[in-house]
Amino acid sequence: MIEMEKYQQALRQLRDEYPSKFVDTKEAFKSIHRGDRIFVHTGCGEPQFLLRSLVDYVESQPKAIFDAEVLQVWSLGVAPYTQEKYKHNFRHNSFFIGNSTRTAVNAGLADYTPIFLSEIPKLFERGHVPVDVALIQVSCPDPHGYMSLGISVDIVKAAAEKAQTIIAQVNPRMPRIHGDGFIHIKEVDYIVRHEEELLTYADELDDEVADQIGKYVSTLIEDGNTIQVGYGSLPNAILSNLKHKKHLGIHTELLGDGLVELMKAGVIDNSKKTINRGKTIATFSMGSAETYDYLHDNPSIEFKTVDYTNDPRIISQHETMTAINSALEIDLTGQATAESLGKVFYSGIGGQADFMRGAILANSGKTILTLPSTADHGEVSRISVALKSGAGVTLNRGDIHYVVTEYGIAYLHGKNVRERALELIAIAHPKFRSGLIRKAKKRNLIYQDQAFIPGKAGEYPQKHETFRTTSGGMEIFVRPVKITDEPILKEFFYSLSDKSLQTRFISERKDMPHERLQDFTVIDYNNELILLAFDQTDNKTTLVGVGQYAIIGESHTADVAFVVRDDYQEKGIGREMLRYLTLLAKKQGLLGFRADVLISNMRMMKLFESMGFDIQKHIEDGMYEMKMTFLESK
Repeated sequence: MIEMEKYQQALRQLRDEYPSKFVDTKEAFKSIHRGDRIFVHTGCGEPQFLLRSLVDYVESQPKAIFDAEVLQVWSLGVAPYTQEKYKHNFRHNSFFIGNSTRTAVNAGLADYTPIFLSEIPKLFERGHVPVDVALIQVSCPDPHGYMSLGISVDIVKAAAEKAQTIIAQVNPRMPRIHGDGFIHIKEVDYIVRHEEELLTYADELDDEVADQIGKYVSTLIEDGNTIQVGYGSLPNAILSNLKHKKHLGIHTELLGDGLVELMKAGVIDNSKKTINRGKTIATFSMGSAETYDYLHDNPSIEFKTVDYTNDPRIISQHETMTAINSALEIDLTGQATAESLGKVFYSGIGGQADFMRGAILANSGKTILTLPSTADHGEVSRISVALKSGAGVTLNRGDIHYVVTEYGIAYLHGKNVRERALELIAIAHPKFRSGLIRKAKKRNLIYQDQAFIPGKAGEYPQKHETFRTTSGGMEIFVRPVKITDEPILKEFFYSLSDKSLQTRFISERKDMPHERLQDFTVIDYNNELILLAFDQTDNKTTLVGVGQYAIIGESHTADVAFVVRDDYQEKGIGREMLRYLTLLAKKQGLLGFRADVLISNMRMMKLFESMGFDIQKHIEDGMYEMKMTFLESK
């Protein structure tokens, strides 16, 4: 932070006005008694000097403090009070577990209190968790005597308001942030001035995996959405893929580097928000020193208490609210944990459940859960048949709309368990999919005869996804079929008229059971390609056409066929699908197509003849057997 002379001058004046408040740490710590509950400022706002001094105080006066309980949301510092040698002096109680406290919690040397982040202030306000001493870090006071809690307002404001004694470290590097996080010098009992760098936070992650996840997430974010992005290794990578969006709004708990970069770029302007329009709303920040500088005295940003930012009733007031969070593991039914690895406590409930439920309640809101497909250097699948024994269910089956890994997007909302299982298996790491299919069958989560093609041949070819414009000017989205497409294909086929069914399948059969649908959804992409065409206008996605080719032995040719919904015929969809199938077939080295066409199907005949193929046809049993050789493009 850039020091501001007016605040330094105000500090000197207040020192003259309140001389008894300005003391050294030893004098301040005399107010701590045996058995006290000591609250510590959150995360990157942690008053490092005060904590180091507290430990030094105990070292020099080992009988001064006994059985004190240290309360904190999340420690990013060294947390010396968790060390076994201080077990008679301090007992740490964490509302969210960090790296520096995880070992102590799981060894039984510290405690963990599972609770929604939005509910913690009530514990203090109602006296369920009394606070005797609050150790906080603040900015320099302004000429009116107000100091800012800076980068962490969250539960700190509530704890400070209920604390019997407040010891504040005044740090000129703490930014002064607009909103709820102000405290007057009259409310503070002791002030210790000490300047030091604030704690910073940076993610370490697999850039390639995170970037691919970010690309998928970006397709789900629309211009004008209000977004929340949670804690984890993925947020900044996700946010870097949103640079082409417009008029995004922010209502979040955590404001990090990625969001600030989007604010600087003008992507976030909060102009479309339903409430707090024009303002970025958050409750704490973890990031770089540059981010903290940007937050300082910035009128477009307000930090509010966590019982406001994380209240699902407030969150739900934002139209198109989109909550983006991450998890450690998700099972095939859609239960996810973000707080534990089996019986091992890893982090905490935090605020993601608040935001996911608030987003679900919002008008046109959506929830997105992101996670890399594997953990432990690719040895463990994060998508599992069931959560590990002892895992805490942070998000239940109704909390999640979308799940995103580097292998794609699974949409769970409104899907049954069988459909969910297949959606999630489809975005698991390829080397784990066969095992997940086998285990899912064993648990009766999917059809016992569910087909599956392992290895590269069964991997979804995302590269073939495209938008095409028909000769009639209609834009269609075309993609390869997925194993999860049974429901939409079933609906599509049953929407066809008897005539369309007969001309496509050259059969009187009109049923399309699961066994038959599998022939369309489970394919060897090396030898067959089935494309689906969608109309995505009017905020609806309608399957309007299906085209396919299947390679014939060693002939380097393929059988081709396609069908278009009756109400979408004569719009150029079939022609455009055939063009794209031809393009992909040529790229695969095929020499031509083969097709059987009923003599009465003159429309199909004319289409084939208009494509510029070298056509040979032979009539037999009421149909044309057609051989169509691709010609070299001129």
